[in-house]
Amino acid sequence: MLMINIVLVMFLLGLLLGFVGAGGSGFIISILTIAFGYPIHVALGTALAAMFFSSLSGSISHYREGNAVLKTGVIVGLSGAVGAWVSSGWSSYIPEERLGMLTSLMLFASGLALWLRLILVSRRPTNSGIQEVMLDNSFRYWAYALLIGVCTGMLSGLFGIGSTPFIQLGLMLLLNMPMRYAAGTTMLVIIPIALAGGAGYMKIGYLDFQLLLLVVIGTMSGSYVGAKFTKRVPAFWLKVSMVITPMIGATILWL
Repeated sequence: MLMINIVLVMFLLGLLLGFVGAGGSGFIISILTIAFGYPIHVALGTALAAMFFSSLSGSISHYREGNAVLKTGVIVGLSGAVGAWVSSGWSSYIPEERLGMLTSLMLFASGLALWLRLILVSRRPTNSGIQEVMLDNSFRYWAYALLIGVCTGMLSGLFGIGSTPFIQLGLMLLLNMPMRYAAGTTMLVIIPIALAGGAGYMKIGYLDFQLLLLVVIGTMSGSYVGAKFTKRVPAFWLKVSMVITPMIGATILWL
Protein backbone atom coordinates (compact mmCIF):
# COMPACT_ATOMS: atom_id res chain seq x y z
CA MET A 1 0.00 0.00 0.00
CA LEU A 2 2.86 2.38 0.81
CA MET A 3 4.38 1.87 -2.63
CA ILE A 4 1.05 2.59 -4.34
CA ASN A 5 0.55 5.71 -2.25
CA ILE A 6 4.01 7.00 -3.13
CA VAL A 7 3.43 6.49 -6.86
CA LEU A 8 -0.01 8.13 -6.65
CA VAL A 9 1.25 11.17 -4.72
CA MET A 10 4.23 11.52 -7.06
CA PHE A 11 1.89 11.33 -10.04
CA LEU A 12 -0.21 14.19 -8.62
CA LEU A 13 2.97 16.13 -7.90
CA GLY A 14 4.14 15.40 -11.44
CA LEU A 15 0.95 17.00 -12.79
CA LEU A 16 1.94 20.26 -11.10
CA LEU A 17 5.59 20.02 -12.08
CA GLY A 18 4.75 19.25 -15.69
CA PHE A 19 2.37 22.20 -15.76
CA VAL A 20 4.92 24.73 -14.47
CA GLY A 21 7.92 23.13 -16.19
CA ALA A 22 9.95 22.57 -13.01
CA GLY A 23 12.17 19.72 -11.89
CA GLY A 24 10.54 19.77 -8.48
CA SER A 25 13.28 18.08 -6.48
CA GLY A 26 12.60 20.38 -3.54
CA PHE A 27 8.92 19.48 -3.55
CA ILE A 28 9.83 15.79 -3.77
CA ILE A 29 12.10 16.17 -0.75
CA SER A 30 9.31 17.84 1.22
CA ILE A 31 6.73 15.16 0.40
CA LEU A 32 9.06 12.24 1.10
CA THR A 33 10.13 13.61 4.48
CA ILE A 34 6.85 15.04 5.75
CA ALA A 35 4.22 12.74 4.22
CA PHE A 36 6.12 9.44 4.16
CA GLY A 37 8.66 9.90 6.94
CA TYR A 38 11.86 9.22 5.01
CA PRO A 39 15.08 10.66 6.47
CA ILE A 40 15.97 13.90 4.75
CA HIS A 41 19.37 12.59 3.60
CA VAL A 42 17.63 9.73 1.76
CA ALA A 43 15.04 12.14 0.34
CA LEU A 44 17.80 14.44 -0.93
CA GLY A 45 19.68 11.63 -2.64
CA THR A 46 16.52 10.18 -4.20
CA ALA A 47 15.25 13.55 -5.46
CA LEU A 48 18.62 14.45 -6.95
CA ALA A 49 18.97 11.09 -8.72
CA ALA A 50 15.39 11.34 -10.05
CA MET A 51 16.30 14.60 -11.78
CA PHE A 52 18.69 12.70 -14.03
CA PHE A 53 15.83 10.89 -15.76
CA SER A 54 13.56 13.91 -16.16
CA SER A 55 16.43 16.11 -17.37
CA LEU A 56 17.63 13.47 -19.85
CA SER A 57 14.30 13.31 -21.65
CA GLY A 58 13.88 17.09 -21.56
CA SER A 59 17.38 17.82 -22.85
CA ILE A 60 16.95 15.50 -25.83
CA SER A 61 13.81 17.38 -26.81
CA HIS A 62 15.47 20.79 -26.37
CA TYR A 63 18.54 19.76 -28.36
CA ARG A 64 16.44 18.52 -31.25
CA GLU A 65 14.55 21.81 -31.25
CA GLY A 66 17.82 23.76 -31.38
CA ASN A 67 17.30 25.33 -27.95
CA ALA A 68 20.54 24.16 -26.32
CA VAL A 69 24.14 25.37 -26.69
CA LEU A 70 26.05 22.09 -26.47
CA LYS A 71 29.52 23.52 -25.76
CA THR A 72 28.33 25.65 -22.85
CA GLY A 73 26.13 22.84 -21.53
CA VAL A 74 29.09 20.44 -21.43
CA ILE A 75 31.45 22.92 -19.73
CA VAL A 76 28.97 24.06 -17.10
CA GLY A 77 27.57 20.56 -16.61
CA LEU A 78 30.90 18.80 -16.07
CA SER A 79 32.16 21.46 -13.67
CA GLY A 80 28.80 21.25 -11.90
CA ALA A 81 29.20 17.48 -11.61
CA VAL A 82 32.48 17.99 -9.77
CA GLY A 83 30.80 20.42 -7.39
CA ALA A 84 27.84 18.08 -6.80
CA TRP A 85 30.08 15.07 -6.16
CA VAL A 86 32.12 16.96 -3.57
CA SER A 87 29.23 18.66 -1.76
CA SER A 88 27.00 15.56 -1.62
CA GLY A 89 29.44 14.08 0.88
CA TRP A 90 29.20 17.15 3.08
CA SER A 91 25.49 16.64 3.75
CA SER A 92 26.20 13.64 5.98
CA TYR A 93 27.92 15.96 8.45
CA ILE A 94 24.85 18.22 8.78
CA PRO A 95 22.19 17.16 11.34
CA GLU A 96 18.80 16.28 9.83
CA GLU A 97 16.86 19.12 11.45
CA ARG A 98 19.41 21.72 10.36
CA LEU A 99 19.68 20.28 6.85
CA GLY A 100 15.89 20.46 6.50
CA MET A 101 15.89 24.11 7.50
CA LEU A 102 18.75 24.95 5.11
CA THR A 103 17.05 23.13 2.22
CA SER A 104 13.85 25.01 2.96
CA LEU A 105 15.69 28.33 2.81
CA MET A 106 17.29 27.34 -0.49
CA LEU A 107 13.84 26.57 -1.93
CA PHE A 108 12.62 30.03 -0.92
CA ALA A 109 15.73 31.51 -2.57
CA SER A 110 15.00 29.40 -5.66
CA GLY A 111 11.51 30.90 -5.91
CA LEU A 112 12.92 34.43 -5.61
CA ALA A 113 15.55 33.64 -8.26
CA LEU A 114 12.81 32.37 -10.55
CA TRP A 115 10.85 35.58 -10.03
CA LEU A 116 13.97 37.58 -10.93
CA ARG A 117 14.46 35.45 -14.01
CA LEU A 118 10.91 36.17 -15.20
CA ILE A 119 11.46 39.90 -14.77
CA LEU A 120 14.74 39.67 -16.65
CA VAL A 121 13.13 37.76 -19.50
CA SER A 122 10.42 40.38 -19.94
CA ARG A 123 13.04 43.12 -20.36
CA ARG A 124 15.45 41.43 -22.76
CA PRO A 125 15.28 40.85 -26.53
CA THR A 126 14.71 37.18 -27.32
CA ASN A 127 17.54 36.96 -29.88
CA SER A 128 20.36 38.87 -28.19
CA GLY A 129 23.84 37.49 -27.65
CA ILE A 130 23.55 33.89 -28.86
CA GLN A 131 26.33 34.19 -31.43
CA GLU A 132 28.61 35.69 -28.77
CA VAL A 133 27.88 32.82 -26.40
CA MET A 134 28.45 30.13 -29.02
CA LEU A 135 31.70 31.55 -30.41
CA ASP A 136 33.37 33.22 -27.43
CA ASN A 137 36.52 31.36 -26.32
CA SER A 138 37.90 34.07 -24.06
CA PHE A 139 39.20 33.55 -20.55
CA ARG A 140 36.15 35.45 -19.26
CA TYR A 141 33.78 32.98 -20.94
CA TRP A 142 35.56 29.94 -19.48
CA ALA A 143 35.85 31.51 -16.03
CA TYR A 144 32.14 32.37 -15.89
CA ALA A 145 31.07 28.97 -17.27
CA LEU A 146 33.17 27.10 -14.71
CA LEU A 147 31.98 29.40 -11.91
CA ILE A 148 28.31 28.82 -12.77
CA GLY A 149 28.85 25.06 -12.91
CA VAL A 150 30.80 24.65 -9.67
CA CYS A 151 28.54 26.93 -7.60
CA THR A 152 25.21 25.52 -8.80
CA GLY A 153 26.55 21.96 -8.68
CA MET A 154 27.56 22.39 -5.06
CA LEU A 155 24.11 23.76 -4.22
CA SER A 156 22.50 20.76 -5.91
CA GLY A 157 24.71 18.20 -4.24
CA LEU A 158 24.41 19.67 -0.75
CA PHE A 159 20.69 20.48 -0.70
CA GLY A 160 19.32 18.04 -3.30
CA ILE A 161 17.77 20.83 -5.37
CA GLY A 162 17.96 21.23 -9.12
CA SER A 163 19.27 24.81 -9.01
CA THR A 164 17.47 25.44 -12.30
CA PRO A 165 16.70 29.15 -11.66
CA PHE A 166 20.27 29.78 -10.49
CA ILE A 167 21.76 28.06 -13.56
CA GLN A 168 19.48 29.99 -15.92
CA LEU A 169 20.24 33.31 -14.22
CA GLY A 170 23.96 32.60 -14.47
CA LEU A 171 23.73 31.76 -18.17
CA MET A 172 21.66 34.86 -18.89
CA LEU A 173 23.50 37.40 -16.72
CA LEU A 174 27.11 36.20 -17.01
CA LEU A 175 27.15 34.59 -20.46
CA ASN A 176 24.55 36.86 -22.10
CA MET A 177 22.43 33.89 -23.19
CA PRO A 178 18.82 34.47 -24.33
CA MET A 179 16.11 32.75 -22.27
CA ARG A 180 15.21 30.20 -24.93
CA TYR A 181 18.77 28.87 -25.04
CA ALA A 182 19.27 29.23 -21.29
CA ALA A 183 16.25 26.97 -20.66
CA GLY A 184 17.43 24.27 -23.06
CA THR A 185 21.08 24.45 -22.02
CA THR A 186 20.11 24.17 -18.35
CA MET A 187 18.54 20.78 -19.03
CA LEU A 188 21.89 19.60 -20.43
CA VAL A 189 23.72 21.01 -17.41
CA ILE A 190 21.52 19.19 -14.89
CA ILE A 191 22.22 15.72 -16.37
CA PRO A 192 25.84 15.35 -15.14
CA ILE A 193 25.04 17.28 -11.94
CA ALA A 194 22.19 14.91 -11.04
CA LEU A 195 24.24 11.85 -12.01
CA ALA A 196 27.28 12.88 -9.95
CA GLY A 197 25.19 14.05 -7.00
CA GLY A 198 23.13 10.86 -6.99
CA ALA A 199 26.30 8.78 -7.16
CA GLY A 200 27.73 10.77 -4.26
CA TYR A 201 24.67 10.01 -2.11
CA MET A 202 24.82 6.36 -3.14
CA LYS A 203 28.46 6.21 -2.04
CA ILE A 204 27.59 7.37 1.48
CA GLY A 205 24.52 5.08 1.66
CA TYR A 206 21.70 7.59 1.21
CA LEU A 207 20.19 6.41 -2.10
CA ASP A 208 17.14 4.13 -1.94
CA PHE A 209 16.79 2.46 -5.37
CA GLN A 210 13.27 1.14 -4.76
CA LEU A 211 12.09 4.57 -3.66
CA LEU A 212 13.86 6.13 -6.65
CA LEU A 213 11.96 3.84 -9.02
CA LEU A 214 8.60 4.77 -7.45
CA VAL A 215 9.39 8.48 -7.62
CA VAL A 216 10.49 8.30 -11.26
CA ILE A 217 7.40 6.33 -12.33
CA GLY A 218 5.04 8.73 -10.60
CA THR A 219 6.62 12.07 -11.49
CA MET A 220 7.46 11.29 -15.12
CA SER A 221 3.99 9.97 -15.92
CA GLY A 222 2.35 12.88 -14.10
CA SER A 223 4.54 15.53 -15.70
CA TYR A 224 3.76 14.14 -19.16
CA VAL A 225 0.06 14.75 -18.53
CA GLY A 226 0.56 18.05 -16.70
CA ALA A 227 2.58 19.55 -19.55
CA LYS A 228 -0.48 19.37 -21.78
CA PHE A 229 -2.21 22.01 -19.62
CA THR A 230 0.58 24.59 -19.88
CA LYS A 231 -0.72 26.27 -23.04
CA ARG A 232 -4.33 26.16 -21.84
CA VAL A 233 -3.84 28.43 -18.82
CA PRO A 234 -3.37 32.24 -18.93
CA ALA A 235 0.30 33.27 -18.82
CA PHE A 236 -0.17 35.27 -15.62
CA TRP A 237 -1.32 32.26 -13.62
CA LEU A 238 1.41 30.10 -15.11
CA LYS A 239 4.09 32.59 -13.97
CA VAL A 240 2.56 32.81 -10.50
CA SER A 241 2.49 29.02 -10.23
CA MET A 242 6.12 28.76 -11.34
CA VAL A 243 7.27 31.12 -8.57
CA ILE A 244 5.16 29.80 -5.69
CA THR A 245 5.70 26.07 -6.39
CA PRO A 246 9.20 25.90 -4.81
CA MET A 247 8.01 28.18 -2.02
CA ILE A 248 5.14 25.82 -1.20
CA GLY A 249 7.64 22.97 -0.99
CA ALA A 250 9.83 25.11 1.26
CA THR A 251 6.90 25.90 3.54
CA ILE A 252 5.95 22.22 3.88
CA LEU A 253 9.54 21.30 4.73
CA TRP A 254 9.88 24.21 7.17
CA LEU A 255 6.72 23.26 9.05
